[in-house]
Amino acid sequence: MKYINRQISNLITQYLQHFPAVAILGPRQCGKSTLAKQIIKDNPNSVYLDLEKISDRNKLNDPEMFFRINSNKLICLDEIQKQPELFSTLRSIIDENNRNGQFLILGSASRDLIKQSSETLAGRIIYTHLTPFTLSEINEDNQKTNNVLLEYWVKGGFPRSYLSVNNRISMAWRNSFVETFLQRDLPQMGYNIPPELALRLWKMCAHTQGQLLNASKFGDSLGLNHLTVRKYIDLFHGTFMLRILNPFFANVKKRLVKAPKIYLRDTGILHSLLNINTINDLYNHPVYGSSWETLVIENVLQKYNSWDSGYYRTSNGAEIDLVLEKGLKKIAIECKVSTTPKPSKGYYIAMEDLKLKSGFIIAPINGEPYPLNEKATVISLDDFLKLEF
Repeated sequence: MKYINRQISNLITQYLQHFPAVAILGPRQCGKSTLAKQIIKDNPNSVYLDLEKISDRNKLNDPEMFFRINSNKLICLDEIQKQPELFSTLRSIIDENNRNGQFLILGSASRDLIKQSSETLAGRIIYTHLTPFTLSEINEDNQKTNNVLLEYWVKGGFPRSYLSVNNRISMAWRNSFVETFLQRDLPQMGYNIPPELALRLWKMCAHTQGQLLNASKFGDSLGLNHLTVRKYIDLFHGTFMLRILNPFFANVKKRLVKAPKIYLRDTGILHSLLNINTINDLYNHPVYGSSWETLVIENVLQKYNSWDSGYYRTSNGAEIDLVLEKGLKKIAIECKVSTTPKPSKGYYIAMEDLKLKSGFIIAPINGEPYPLNEKATVISLDDFLKLEF
């Protein structure tokens, strides 16, 4: 399969020079293993173990001995959540060797992995997060065209989905991914949720994505209480399938909406759950606008992952889809799926509330950015991702 360069690869290489252990976390099939192999391929002093393979797991029957024999090498442990008991051994080996670049650890969306490692490897490990392909990564590999954007939007960013030869094969892969995730991956991670129930909840999230989370309403439909629904929502969030976007709390004298919004994190999986096969299917579907919102928010937050983020909404209807804040810098982003976007009155009220002079309207336009007025600049997603703040 064709390799598309991942923008995070240089950062991971730098971290390996400065930290004993580097973890790459992300959903299944997003390209963690491929990226890790690419990073270590020119390093003869490296060992790669896939802990899903019995033969590789057998090498760690005596992990302390294996690590000591390979103490001068970079050891890559893929799917480490299969053997969480390794973390205590890793700590002693890291302290014994006392050097950087000892371990590259890959984990598939496991909050237990984060918990285990944070307890035993505190001060010895740094985390990175890999998502499916971003638009910037895809555009680096292609001549920028609107067709590339549309294909990426429909198929999503999971490598095997995006790189499929056509929509039919891509949809078949995504349907298989959903089935495997529910029936195999969740149980292997230790989550006991019936696959049929999980699928119903996931589809309900797809139909209402981009809206405020109403756990009680979901519970009424599923025959569950709202606490159980929220537990399962957190499960999907913890496995990188859903994004819980919390409200942006500003120091304003307005009554703010406090419920989080939910988004599916990959448009391809969203479209699979809703049986949307083509861009024409999407045009005619109620999720059209919120699907674009997902595409924008995931790409923006991947680039600005160190910024605080949230949506802004008051009880009076003032609203901005995404607000980013870092120190004294604050950026307002509105997502519009029209080629001639016009923000609502609520956008301008929200800008006044937050004392922002100007914001960005990210829309699927061709051509250069242009000011709509003194409060809003219309810009394509690709051009916005090239900006530096």
